[in-house]
Amino acid sequence: MTDTTKDAEIVASIDRAVEVLAGRRVAVLTGAGVSTDSGIPDYRGKGAPTRTPMTAQQFLASAEARRRYWVGSHLGWKVFAAAEPNDGHRALAALENTGVSNGVITQNVDGLHVRAGSHRVVELHGTMRRVGCLHCGQVFDRRDLAARVEADNPWITLPENVELGPDGDVTPASAEGFVVPVCTVCGGTLKPDVVFFGEYIPAEKFREAEQLVHTSDALVVAGSSLVVNSGIRLVERARRRRLPVVIVNRGVTRADQRAAVKIDAGTSDVLATFAERLPALL
Repeated sequence: MTDTTKDAEIVASIDRAVEVLAGRRVAVLTGAGVSTDSGIPDYRGKGAPTRTPMTAQQFLASAEARRRYWVGSHLGWKVFAAAEPNDGHRALAALENTGVSNGVITQNVDGLHVRAGSHRVVELHGTMRRVGCLHCGQVFDRRDLAARVEADNPWITLPENVELGPDGDVTPASAEGFVVPVCTVCGGTLKPDVVFFGEYIPAEKFREAEQLVHTSDALVVAGSSLVVNSGIRLVERARRRRLPVVIVNRGVTRADQRAAVKIDAGTSDVLATFAERLPALL
C-alpha cells in the first residue's frame, strides 16, 4: 500500500467517523497511545521495549523490592513530570469545552489530560501526582516527595539517557544505599496512587467510568489496543446500549470488529480534526 493510498483511507475513515459522531455527546477512552507525542512511550506499540513491571505483591512483600522501585520511579518521574500535553490532549479538552464530549476516561497515569484543561477526567489506573500511606492514609504531593527523596539521597542524579516507561519509571542500575521515603505522619509504607500490576481498579472508579459512558451517545477509543480488561469492558458497556464506537489507534485492537469506524492512525491529528469539525455539528 502506498503512502498516498493509506492517507486517502485515513481521510475517508475520519469522514465516516465524523458522520457517525455528528450531533452526539461523546465519551472518550484513552490509552498510552495518546501520550506518545508527549514523549511517553506506549506499552505495546511498535518498537516498545519488553517490560517486566513490579507487581503489587512484590512491592508489598519485600523492602528490597520497594527500594528498587523507588529508585527507578524517582528517576523516571523527573522525565515523566516534564512531559507536556500534546495536540491530542488539547483537542479533547476543546471537545469538552464545546459540549461535544462529556469527559475522558483514561488508562494513563501521566495527568496530561488534566494539565491540558479537561475537567471531567476519570483516571482508571490512578495518577502519579499523588503518593499515599498504606497505613494511615495520608496523601502527599509527588513533587514534595521528590524533593524529600533528593534531600535524603543527594547522590541521586538523573541519567542523561533515561529509558522511560509508560508509568514514569526506569530500571535503575543499582538501588544500593537508597533511602526509601516513608510517611512523615506515621512512618508507614508509601505507594504511588496508581494501580499496580496484580491490583484491581477500585470499584467506585470503574462505576464512575461506566456512568460517563451511560450518559453518552457514542464512545471514542483513542490510543488503546484494549488489551487491558477495563477498556474492553467499557466498550462492551457501550455496545450493550447500542452506542456507536469509534476507534483511533495505530495497529490492531481487541475491538476492531465491533467498531462502527476504525481509524488506523496516530491520535493527535485525528482528535484535532474532531475538535475542529464536530462542534459545528452538535
